[in-house]
Amino acid sequence: MNAETPQGAAGSQGRLVIRTIAMPCDTNARGDIFGGWLMSQLDLGGAVLAQQLANGRVTTVAVEKLDFIAPVKVGDTVTCFARLLSRGRTSMRLGLEAWATRHGEITTKQVARGIYIYVAIDAEGRPAPVPESARAEEI
Repeated sequence: MNAETPQGAAGSQGRLVIRTIAMPCDTNARGDIFGGWLMSQLDLGGAVLAQQLANGRVTTVAVEKLDFIAPVKVGDTVTCFARLLSRGRTSMRLGLEAWATRHGEITTKQVARGIYIYVAIDAEGRPAPVPESARAEEI
């Protein structure tokens, strides 16, 4: 996969799950977007897909891996993609990617990638089965 593509993140893998603009309130001391903000955007995006696959509530139980590839700048449009890598009885392992389009530019650059684990939960917050219909090859 190429880490820089024309606008739209054509090299991304997975479903578009979230798109937002990086704002000044999300910067670190050096003026770049704080890594924790980007981590939370990936988590929110992953939760969108996990909830669809689980047909209900989910909770994040682990971040297996997270790589920050390039800085995100104020004004960048950040787009997150998610795909199901594997499914357990109650858990889903998702591959997540974040891509940024710089304001006024036409290229999109991958800025982060990670693997997050979500668990389906019932109304009482207990683990619940993930439907058999959730399959990695379909995502």
